[in-house]
Amino acid sequence: MSWASWTTTGVYTGRGGVLTDEAGTVTGDLTVHTTWTEREARVAVQYSGASDWFTMSGSPVPCATEEESRELHDAVVEAVRGKGATVPRLPGPLV
Repeated sequence: MSWASWTTTGVYTGRGGVLTDEAGTVTGDLTVHTTWTEREARVAVQYSGASDWFTMSGSPVPCATEEESRELHDAVVEAVRGKGATVPRLPGPLV
């Protein structure tokens, strides 16, 4: 089984914060974590330094490759810094 993960700390939310399944909208200094396993990426956020993780709304996302999941992670970090974020969809078909 293949897997990979990425974590980006110190991501300050844009004006709209991040919509999560468990806690609604969270704002402030967050850590973004993406885990990819066998064609699927799961994205979670936490307040930096905290122990609780929250599923980012829109997660999980189909990702055919590890490279796609890395691109997704980078897109999520940029979305979090924007005006309000859920997990963005990558362009093109994901197989």
